[in-house]
Amino acid sequence: MAVMLDWHCKGQGSDLVLIHGWGMNGAVWQDVIPALAEHFTVHWCDLPGYGYSGDVTVESLVEITQAVLARAPQKAAWLGWSLGGLVATQAALLAPERVTQLVTLASSPSFMAREEWRGIKPDVLRNFQSQLASDFNLTVDRFLALQAMGSPTARQDIKNLKQAVLERPTPQPSALALGLTLLETVDQRAELSSLTQPWLRMYGRLDGLVPVKTEAAITELCPQSLSYVFQSASHAPFISHPDEFIAAVRQFISEDAVVS
Repeated sequence: MAVMLDWHCKGQGSDLVLIHGWGMNGAVWQDVIPALAEHFTVHWCDLPGYGYSGDVTVESLVEITQAVLARAPQKAAWLGWSLGGLVATQAALLAPERVTQLVTLASSPSFMAREEWRGIKPDVLRNFQSQLASDFNLTVDRFLALQAMGSPTARQDIKNLKQAVLERPTPQPSALALGLTLLETVDQRAELSSLTQPWLRMYGRLDGLVPVKTEAAITELCPQSLSYVFQSASHAPFISHPDEFIAAVRQFISEDAVVS
């Protein structure tokens, strides 16, 4: 990696790292950062190949995570949305001493549907992969529509997501392709028992990409973790229900800090 990731920081208090999802960039957090920054020192970046980190190239989930760890705070709570949840979980596994709390939002240790495991159907990801090379804008439009599907504010959610994506340079095709490959192939379920951090899993009940029924399945795999379900949200609760999202994150991190 010739260059470092593009990072931003705002606020005061304990450190909180935000990790965006596939096809997005750090600007996707723009509407919740001001409120979070009243309680935390918020750090956010563009992942390798996205936005202002377009010159950073990686080839695996571990390399993505190492690139983020290179400039992340030495100790922080990590919150990853969607594909970013895989990165945050990988960071907790690779460098447990640096991840004080783990929050995964609309994420799954295995996004792909597998035997006796709910997830994205293989043909959905294959369609994204085949469309990606020929029409990036169309592919992202469809992905955004899936992310907001079911939300009562879906039209506005999609508009906000598109605006965030367009604020920064277009993602590199290689980064988008790698992201889809990771969504298809990564399966962290066997490693969850190794997590030592307090872990909050957040789901949208109407999510079409991460079925809410995976909540119970992961509770069986990692019973010490906590879960929270946004009853009216889809795949992007922090956009459709920002106040509820911020309140849940604040409560988890502050209560855990008191217990610790």
